Amino acid sequence: MNAPLLDLTYPHPRLIIAGRCVEQARDSEPVLNPATGETLGEVPHATDADLAEALDAAARAFPAWRDTAPPARGRIIRAAATLLRERRTAIATLITLEMGKPYQEALAEIETAAGIFEWHAGEGERAYGRVIPGGAPGERRLVLRSPLGPIAAFSSWNAPSITPSRKISGALAAGCPVIIKASEESPATALAVAQCLLDAGLPPELLSVVFGDPAWISQRLIEDPVIRGVTFTGSVGVGKKIAALALSGMKRTTLELGGHAPVIIWDDVDVDAVAKASSAAKFRNVGQVCTSPTRFYVHERVYDRFRDGVVAAAKAIRVGDGFDPATAMGPLANARRVTAMMELTEEARSRGVTIAAGSSAPQSPGFFWNPTVLDDAREDCLAANAEPFGPLALLRPVGSVEEALALANRLPLGLASYVMARDGTVANRLADGIEAGNVAVNSWRASLPESPFGGWKESGLGQEGGIEGLEAFQSVKCELQA
Repeated sequence: MNAPLLDLTYPHPRLIIAGRCVEQARDSEPVLNPATGETLGEVPHATDADLAEALDAAARAFPAWRDTAPPARGRIIRAAATLLRERRTAIATLITLEMGKPYQEALAEIETAAGIFEWHAGEGERAYGRVIPGGAPGERRLVLRSPLGPIAAFSSWNAPSITPSRKISGALAAGCPVIIKASEESPATALAVAQCLLDAGLPPELLSVVFGDPAWISQRLIEDPVIRGVTFTGSVGVGKKIAALALSGMKRTTLELGGHAPVIIWDDVDVDAVAKASSAAKFRNVGQVCTSPTRFYVHERVYDRFRDGVVAAAKAIRVGDGFDPATAMGPLANARRVTAMMELTEEARSRGVTIAAGSSAPQSPGFFWNPTVLDDAREDCLAANAEPFGPLALLRPVGSVEEALALANRLPLGLASYVMARDGTVANRLADGIEAGNVAVNSWRASLPESPFGGWKESGLGQEGGIEGLEAFQSVKCELQA
């Protein structure tokens, strides 16, 4: 059942080259509705001439935007945030069509994206330097921050408005033009975000949105001398290739890569409430979130009760079309994710792990998988070592702080993590001991616009958001004045 009064017409995807819509015939690939498997439209692939035009425009536009006063940049970015909110119904509809995310979740994503725009608009005005006392009378040493230059951005499909918004608004607020290769699986959402900026008065040469073969586009953009910085969100494997390309040109790189978020739950919590909240957090966006809580290490004294609560909550989740108001969890993004869930679940079963909930796909068209819970999942199963990126929760009992931290830190990943404990001393020991860039204590929010977000170990380089996110798009210059 479709939500009332929504226009479900899918717009024709296009390219935006230096603010200009490009719709001429090109190689293309289908955009699928994951709830039905049907084709929504065809997304065009950029040509070498398209990328050359985008690069030339960025190079030409950079000096004027670099010299534009930060408050003037901020006014445009804030105006774009206003347009995002005004168009939230239409853009949220695109998210649900392209990704299957429940419509109410899609609306919440738009609000987060608008908040990111507003944060960067203000932070661009706070790009402070500092004065270092001189070594002799009359001497001054000034530390100044300057825009880095044209940025090549690469965004993933799982947060189709948030991820492009974070990269584009951060770069623009710092004074940098952007060429973004957005996901071919959710192109209309990224284009809608870009259109808000253009309609807000952004000089068109500052922004291009392209699609196509990821390997070719990344190499073409990153190796071009016009590009001075690279920002990427995606898998660890691809991130390492992006980093190698950028390093060959000594280009500033920000990488937000995969995670396998641990959750440590102590024995002093409200077990029933935490179990219910854990299920909601785990199965949000079908678990297709880099910060998704996945490995639950639960104190042995409350393990059975927690497991029973999570299993009951998982089985109660209504899976279906994101436009149905009764739907709590939509489809996976594509058929590949369904295959991955099947393989991970069966591999765990073959090792003797109990499948306490789920482990199957609903009998319906589209790319669905039921919320799945693995009971007492030991570290030898594949799902405990490879990020599931789907509706799969792994539960395991622990008996001490030391055991919980050893299990939480055993993987070469460290993006988001979670601690649930009432005792402040225990909570601090756990939070301090976890090796991850972001630790949420008695909360499920691991990322906020005003806070730095980035991974440790193989989960990334640098941060997005907060003061640190703006600095990723800036160069530091020290002036010595005698």
